[in-house]
Amino acid sequence: MARPLRIEYKGALYHVMSRGNACQDIFLNDKDRIVFLENTKHCIKQHNLICHAYCLMDNHYHLLLETPEGNLSTAMRDINGNFTQSFNARHRRIGHVLQGRYKAFVIEKEVYLLKVVRYIVNNPVNAKIVTHPREWKWSSYKATAGLIKTPDWLETDYTLGLFSQKKKEAQKTYRQFVSEYIAKNSPYNELKEGIILGSPQFVDWIWNHFSESEDMKEVITSDRMIGRPTLQDLFQDGINKKERNDLIRLAKIRAAYSVTDIARHLKLHRTTVSRILNED
Repeated sequence: MARPLRIEYKGALYHVMSRGNACQDIFLNDKDRIVFLENTKHCIKQHNLICHAYCLMDNHYHLLLETPEGNLSTAMRDINGNFTQSFNARHRRIGHVLQGRYKAFVIEKEVYLLKVVRYIVNNPVNAKIVTHPREWKWSSYKATAGLIKTPDWLETDYTLGLFSQKKKEAQKTYRQFVSEYIAKNSPYNELKEGIILGSPQFVDWIWNHFSESEDMKEVITSDRMIGRPTLQDLFQDGINKKERNDLIRLAKIRAAYSVTDIARHLKLHRTTVSRILNED
């Protein structure tokens, strides 16, 4: 299996998750959560990150991080590494605390930030731990909603500014927006096995900029395009043969459609589609 895709660039936004080794709890008590947040605060300042949202569950955590310097891997090495060391020291353990590498979804900020923020703070509700996000102490919900003082390392102004330039009004609208969350409408229902959450244009931009990277070459097929256009969208009426052939390559290489699906849609033989794909 390919290792998780790493796409790093200045200004990138990520939804980062990390789970306990063998799905074991990584927060055994409130002290563990406090230490994790203190460590995260330190790493955010050290690596010049922007944290838009977070939620600490029992066996995993969620962070919505923006990287002005394009340095997610370096920052996550410290966030996870420092926490592992402190956890083992406190609980007199050795070995892995977290399960492998962290998972990082690349998020199109302008389109999906609000939906991801809402998803993150509703995790305790989805897990049936609480009935409303305000009942969970270990997330960014209460700070963003204006129910408690905002930590200096948590960025809430950008999120609230998407609702209103008036803070009180924005906080009220944010609370309403979060309360309207329905699990079946989660943005991650679109992902399946993918790690890019964005429009087809955003995913195409990612491919244009990172298609030569070793990470991109290793990514599994299902990760190649999220929010991809349908074959009907790609092969619209009126295209000429050259345009069709270029779109066949796009559909196969970037959008990860199978040769069989493309051939069936275009009413071509599979060998014809294969020949087109092999042409220079």
